Parts: sequence; C-alpha cells; structure tokens
Amino acid sequence: MKYYYHNLLIKYNNTLNTTVLIKNDKQLEKYVEVIKDDTVLGIDTEFRRVNSYFPELCLIQIASKYQLECVDVLSISNLKPLFDKLYDGKTLWVIHSARQDIEALYYLSGKIPSLLFDTQIGASFLNYPLQVSYQSLTEKLQNVFLDKKYTRFDWRIRPLPNDVLQYALDDVKYLLPNYNNLTKELKNKGKLDWAEEEVELLLNKDTYKPNFRKILIKTKGISKISHQNQENAFRLILWRESAAQQKNKPRRWIMSDEALIAYADGTRKLSNDQNILFEKFIRETKLKVRPKKALVAPKPFSETEKLLINQLKEKINHLSLKYAIPSELICSSKNLVKFMRGDNTLSINRGWRSKIFKI
Repeated sequence: MKYYYHNLLIKYNNTLNTTVLIKNDKQLEKYVEVIKDDTVLGIDTEFRRVNSYFPELCLIQIASKYQLECVDVLSISNLKPLFDKLYDGKTLWVIHSARQDIEALYYLSGKIPSLLFDTQIGASFLNYPLQVSYQSLTEKLQNVFLDKKYTRFDWRIRPLPNDVLQYALDDVKYLLPNYNNLTKELKNKGKLDWAEEEVELLLNKDTYKPNFRKILIKTKGISKISHQNQENAFRLILWRESAAQQKNKPRRWIMSDEALIAYADGTRKLSNDQNILFEKFIRETKLKVRPKKALVAPKPFSETEKLLINQLKEKINHLSLKYAIPSELICSSKNLVKFMRGDNTLSINRGWRSKIFKI
C-alpha cells in the first residue's frame, strides 16, 4: 500500500511490508530506528477525555519524510524509545492546533518538546481565520478535501477498523507539506519570527498545569458572593482539583460549581468527614495562591473609556489590514479592555505586537 500526496513533491513509501499500526515494543523500536535521523516530524494524537481528568492517549500519528505511521499507545508497554526521539531537543514537531496534543503527550511522558511549528498559528499570520481547521487549511493549500466523519470516534476501541486508521493517517499526511508552504510564505513576508514567538507559550510546562485563577473566574456564581467567600471558594477549588486529579475524574464530577459556591457562602455545610479531609488538605497543601482582589462584574464604560476603546479598535483594525493578520490575533476584545484600563501584563506589551502597536 502506498500513500501519495496529491500534486506534491513528497511521497510516502509505506509498502505492504510496512506496519501501518505499530502495536508492540519490537515494532516500535524498529520504527524509531527508521526515523532516528529525521529532524522534522508531523504529529497528531487521538485521545479520550470524557469521564476523566487527564486525557487518555490512545494513538500517536507521525509523518516522517517518507512514512506515515500510527503508534498504538494502548498496546505498547514501553514508549521510552519513541519519547527519546520526540524529546531529543533537536526534533521539530509540526502540529496543527498543538496545545491538546502536547498536553496529552505531556501527561504520559512528563516532557515538553523543544521545537514546535503550529500550522494553525502559522496560518493566522497569513490572514487565515484565527481558528482555521486542518481540513480547511489543507483544502486551501493542497487542494485536497479531508472527511472528518470520525471526529467523535471512541479511540479506545480495538481493533481499529481500516477506514478509521486511514482517517487517522490523513490527520498527519499533509502536515509537512502545509508546513513547507506556510514557512516559505512567512519567510517571504518577514513573519516567520512572529509565528515562532507565538508558540513559546506552548513550550512552557506551566501552560499544562491547572490555572487556578482562571478556574476561579469561570466558576458559576463566583462574582455574586463576597470577597471573603470568594477566598473560601478558592480553597474549595484547590481541594476539588486535587481530588479530581487523584481520582482522575472531571472536576465537576467531584463537586459542581453550584455546590462549591453554596459551601463557600455557608448556604450548605460539608459533612463531618468532608470537613476533616478539607481541613487536612488546606493544612498540608503547598499551594498558597489566593485571589488578589475581589471578583466583581466589570463596571460599565465611562464616556471617555468608550471613546478610547473605539480609537484602539480603529487602530487594531488598521494594523490588521496593514499586516494582513486577524485583528483578534493582535489583541482580543477582552484584552483590549484590560489594556485600556492599565493592565501591563498582556501580550500586546511585548514581542512582535509591541513593535507594531505603537501608541
């Protein structure tokens, strides 16, 4: 069986003797030996995260220079040879919308790649939609339509049907050609450095750790209770997150937001057993983070602020047209309000954004 790119220079030479689905340690070791000198790999993953806290990685698809392969994570006992290759510090990962794939691999390997090109991010600097799909990008760049009928497939099912395997392989088949097209155009337009800067957040381990501040902000009803009760809620959030991790269950299966707020404001009481566990956790936890200020609904704009917001929006829209990039990539509407009100921690204050956004 051979896989060919449509109207592309690169061929995939998978033959009848090639194992399209790698299912044991011996096959994996043989495959890693084949790709040991490849410095650029297209990568995608399939995982399940319906009834668990952590993603359950089921499949890793890899496009090397001449081969497409699927690695059956659920069937292989020792993934170290593959991880040694992927995290060797010199292999560039090419992924489309990389965050969840890196996260799924991180929870299994404990490692983060050193080099990354995200084709979704790269495309956004060439005026594609900010969340352009792999399917849409491939159709535009390669004139190939990809069917997405297995988007909700349960990847734990074994054996994997042949058409499902083909679908999985298609998810990496065009990554390297898309990467070549995008990097060439980004270089021509002087934006490759911008795209490389934009993925730095994805190469930071902290990105894949719970952001308790964001969890607090997204907790339903949090802005309707007092600051003191918000602090109570934050301690309950820490406890809930710890329990969710230990039991590997979604956080809201441990405690719903509604129940958490009720416990925080005293409407409901923890049982004696729950309270003992909660107090013990609070005493022993090393997480000393707490909300810096009360979370309240944003105050309405003053007339002066409305005028300034409109001026900033006009400036961003002008920059969007000038540099042919989506306005939301420069600064989201939410961050624009924060910027207007003096938040100096935003990305618009540094890197390529600060260079083009001069007040």
